[in-house]
Amino acid sequence: MVDVASFGEPMVEFCATEVGKLRDVRLFKRGWGGDTSNFIIAVARLGGKAGYICRIGEDEFGESFLNLWRSEGVDTSQVIVEKGGFTAIYFISLLPGGGHDFTYFRKGSAASHYSPSDLNPEYLSKLKVFHSSGISMAISESCRETVLKAADLIKEHGGLFSFDVNFRPKLWSSQYARPFIEGALRKADIVFASREDIDLLYGEDVDKFAKRIYGFARPIFIVIKMGGEGCIIFDGEKRISIPGFKVNVVDTTGAGDAFDGAFIVGLLEGKPLEDIGIFANAVGALTTTGLGAVEPIPKRSRVEDFLGEVRL
Repeated sequence: MVDVASFGEPMVEFCATEVGKLRDVRLFKRGWGGDTSNFIIAVARLGGKAGYICRIGEDEFGESFLNLWRSEGVDTSQVIVEKGGFTAIYFISLLPGGGHDFTYFRKGSAASHYSPSDLNPEYLSKLKVFHSSGISMAISESCRETVLKAADLIKEHGGLFSFDVNFRPKLWSSQYARPFIEGALRKADIVFASREDIDLLYGEDVDKFAKRIYGFARPIFIVIKMGGEGCIIFDGEKRISIPGFKVNVVDTTGAGDAFDGAFIVGLLEGKPLEDIGIFANAVGALTTTGLGAVEPIPKRSRVEDFLGEVRL
């Protein structure tokens, strides 16, 4: 039985192995990415019962994703292999200080062809949480419609809709994206956003953003990811600020996605809210200590060991 499923675009990753511009990089490390795929792998590694919903290409890269998800214990029964379609890819260039920049080759990918008619209502009706993102909504009109329909289906059956704003100006402008993202926020039970998302979309501080969202929507939680500074959680009544952990940052790719997965796992386990934030901060921090989006995502035992060490 799957408790948590996510929907979006998986992308094969080519991560530079040295700091510099793509034109100067000689070697790349092949991996996997895509925010909602990273999320669901984090859920699985942390002990959650996970599934993924998407279209992939009938190609070697698509096959590599199927192998990855299955090896991680992620249910792939809702993955559609599109005959003649292709699986998107992206390249990561590493910046000084652990930052990164992305170059995408994704237009017309199999994932962007997913439509509401591809959804399995029975599958969704049994979930505890359905997760998606602003990136998933940005790749095509049919994917936007899919996110909203899936949100309605999950909520009709008592499940939770988890949504990460994950705004990417390379995919759509803030002016164009804002009403679509707000449409998802109106349905969301758990809202994730980074400080950068808020700045790019609204140009305001986190408290004003939370007040804005609670002004037109009724999420249970709004979770603001503050990078190395930790996170801020709003529950409609109070604001909880939870500091982050100091680690040796190598690459921040996928850290926010892994944070989301950890938060959902902690929530479903009934942890106190502050403990959920600490747990998610630890998972996000550990994900920055290696190259690429997926390989550094920690398993549960690693997180527990880390928390045991830092609390000594």
